[in-house]
Amino acid sequence: MKFYDREQEIAFLRETRDTAGKVARFTVVTGRRRIGKTTLIREAYKDEPFVYFFVARKAESDLCEAYLEEISEKLGIPTLGSSRHFSEIFRYLMQLSQTKSFTLVIDEFQDFFRVNKAVYSEMQNIWDEYEKTSKINLVVCGSIYSLMQKIFKQKKEPLYGRQTAELRVKPFKPSVLKQIMADAKPDYTKEDLMALFTFTGGVAKYVGQLVDGGALDKDAMIRHIVSPNSTFLNEGKNNLIEEFGKDYGIYFSILSCIARGKNTRSEIEDVIGKEVGGYLTNLAEEYELISKRQPLFEKSANKNVRYELDDVFYSFWFRFIFKYSYIIEIENFEKLQEIIGRDYSTFSGLMLERYFHRVAMESGEFTRIGRWWDRKGENEIDMIAEDELSDSVTFYEIKRQADEISIGVLKQRAEVMLQATHEFKKYDIRYKGLSMEDM
Repeated sequence: MKFYDREQEIAFLRETRDTAGKVARFTVVTGRRRIGKTTLIREAYKDEPFVYFFVARKAESDLCEAYLEEISEKLGIPTLGSSRHFSEIFRYLMQLSQTKSFTLVIDEFQDFFRVNKAVYSEMQNIWDEYEKTSKINLVVCGSIYSLMQKIFKQKKEPLYGRQTAELRVKPFKPSVLKQIMADAKPDYTKEDLMALFTFTGGVAKYVGQLVDGGALDKDAMIRHIVSPNSTFLNEGKNNLIEEFGKDYGIYFSILSCIARGKNTRSEIEDVIGKEVGGYLTNLAEEYELISKRQPLFEKSANKNVRYELDDVFYSFWFRFIFKYSYIIEIENFEKLQEIIGRDYSTFSGLMLERYFHRVAMESGEFTRIGRWWDRKGENEIDMIAEDELSDSVTFYEIKRQADEISIGVLKQRAEVMLQATHEFKKYDIRYKGLSMEDM
């Protein structure tokens, strides 16, 4: 699949590089695995050579040997000859950058923890020594979010506060997914687009695998994802076990509960059989995998709380792949394909709400977007979009099929919400239904 989107991110990275011609820049790029961080950086800096270090999990001396070759090749200058310590190479580059501006990218930066965690304090000392006179454009990126947060956000860590900019790479927006489908399958249907969003969440690697594999409709996508040797089957484990460490079993169980609709703390604890408050806090704050959702204008911080898996792909993976891992173990792939096909309509209906929330965010038309539900669960509004500048608010009901939408029922629920919250007085209030026809 060709490169798509990322115009703003590329402009930001190039502007940072240009600024580094006058003063040193230290940019931290984060984002979940497979989101396309490395591809983005390569695209941004493809117009001139840049030094690229990949932190493989091997001996520091082996890494240094490869790094010296990279410096010689990309900058066309003799290097130190030999080195067994990264600090020596970094010092050399910082000294060099006093007279020559260039870009240094360090990929999987968090893996220095495994190679030699002293690297971070050594880098801090060298950076502090040369930052004022350097013209380096230093870009570091990493996929293990909790470790990257620890390196740069915890005050006790040596590189705390040293970054001059941060860039979080996010999934493709709905408009980009539509562009990709139009290029790959000009006659695509709304169901094809819905399936692409439901199964990938807009994560670049997954989208590319389906497009390159010619899996461009719902059934073809299911067959591609659930098949012998499919890389999708181990994605959750490959991406998250390292984040969670020895407690991954409990975290996986919690995420599985949320993906299956058990989204309150009490419901999760009933399934898990233990207190999970601390785990939920970690998932929300340390790993940023779930969000603590409340109805708009809820006054209490701890009441009427639901938890939501933010990543659409993980929602799918835990709902079907993790839940039915025993079917995969006996290699009955066709049976799991049937189960996903059976439950697809219900699951994709939930993802359709996520899709339209992203569409609303991308539009830039609103100042507040959210949901509302009462504490009894009897009245629920799929989306509320407010524009404070025009004193207007729109209430939305979202269904896969347009004939399932009832504006009358939506108005009744909105009236309950308005009486309960006393919000949107003197606002222009609108009501609208959204279905797959509006994608």
